[in-house]
Amino acid sequence: MTQSTAPLTGAPSTGVLNAEEVAAIRADFPYLERAARNGEALAYLDWAATSQKPAGVIATEADFYRMSNGAAGRSTYQLADEATATFEDARDAVAAFVGARGSELVFTKNATEAINLVALAIGHASQGRSAARGGGPAAADDPARRLIIGEGDEVVVTRAEHHANLVPWQELCARTGATLRWLDLTEDGRIDAATLDVITERTRVLALTHASNVTGAISPLDLILPRAQQVGALVVLDTCQSAAHLPLDFGALKTAGVDAMVLSSHKMLGPTGIGALVATEELLAAMPPVLTGGSMIEIVTMESSTFMSGPPRFEAGSQPLAQAAGWRTAVEYLAGIGLDRLHATEQVLTRQVLEGLAQAPGLRLVGPTDTTDRLGVVAFSIEGVHPHDVGQVLDAAGVAVRTGHHCAQPIHQHFGIHASSRLSFGACSTPEEVDRFLSAIADVRRYFQR
Repeated sequence: MTQSTAPLTGAPSTGVLNAEEVAAIRADFPYLERAARNGEALAYLDWAATSQKPAGVIATEADFYRMSNGAAGRSTYQLADEATATFEDARDAVAAFVGARGSELVFTKNATEAINLVALAIGHASQGRSAARGGGPAAADDPARRLIIGEGDEVVVTRAEHHANLVPWQELCARTGATLRWLDLTEDGRIDAATLDVITERTRVLALTHASNVTGAISPLDLILPRAQQVGALVVLDTCQSAAHLPLDFGALKTAGVDAMVLSSHKMLGPTGIGALVATEELLAAMPPVLTGGSMIEIVTMESSTFMSGPPRFEAGSQPLAQAAGWRTAVEYLAGIGLDRLHATEQVLTRQVLEGLAQAPGLRLVGPTDTTDRLGVVAFSIEGVHPHDVGQVLDAAGVAVRTGHHCAQPIHQHFGIHASSRLSFGACSTPEEVDRFLSAIADVRRYFQR
């Protein structure tokens, strides 16, 4: 088993991956050594839920525990120094992968926590909490005052959001008296440009997904961000679905008006248990800490505490060191493939599955019917068949897909359904797996609609 971290280093930067290149990638993934429930090779088509891990990522985590496990940032002995360097090097590497600086990246438990950090910090600031000092209100010149919202202010989201980028903002509005509004969707599930007028001078926060985890539709940032920038809204971008499939440049996004974006390691070939908030240094300076305790303080007395600046302010307690190291290996692996090439390859697979499903009677696509401005995520429903039954038939054929509401009930409500089945592509996906999926879909129809 190879443990390459960059299987295609030196490969062309554009174009679809050929069969030999995909085979070389697949050779790096141990999950393909196991069989599915039916004894056949596993066709894993649930990459939007969580990605499989290359051997190099798994080895990096294990190697950290074997050789470099120490208390990062807490002592001067060699292991502690190595652990600290591992953590900070990982910060810089993950940040660079998305066009950011290490000083702009906060490690979190996951992307959900990253979104909550921003929402809760706004809530704390709105209650007068200081960005840098505990135990007292913000001074007149405290940067936290930038984040204060209340009655008469509005937070705007979209109907396409994952619950992780909706519920925290509902809670913020409930606590502060602000009003939640949203951009609606077209008939095929794309953000409807005709509803951009909900972004007004009252809009203090705009939180939106870069790409839907249900339809795969990519948000038209070129239309939305100028409107948000015009009214001075704080913009939070959920890039969980896009970060492993499309090149991201936080520097360019900042210029366009994005203040923060969130990442999820386990969707990027990396370990579970770690995510990131990538935010401008100005926003991090304005945010009061949400989680407090060890590591994030400067001075602690019995009466009060002062907090560190930058990312450490938001990283209370012991951090996921091995996971950070593994995430670094994961982004290096993705960079070795080339996200532009991976996206081009997934577009071909998406076209193949859309054409195949278009021939299936009684099957309804949940989302766009073409590959324009979308990721390799395809959701569908079959008349008279519950998505869980679809999933069980596919599982019996060795094909793994997601079933349910995918933590995105409002977009399903938009389509008039409670749940759907969803397949999604990743680094190891092949045309042969799509053929197996389409064959299993035919089995579903024969079994339930005879």
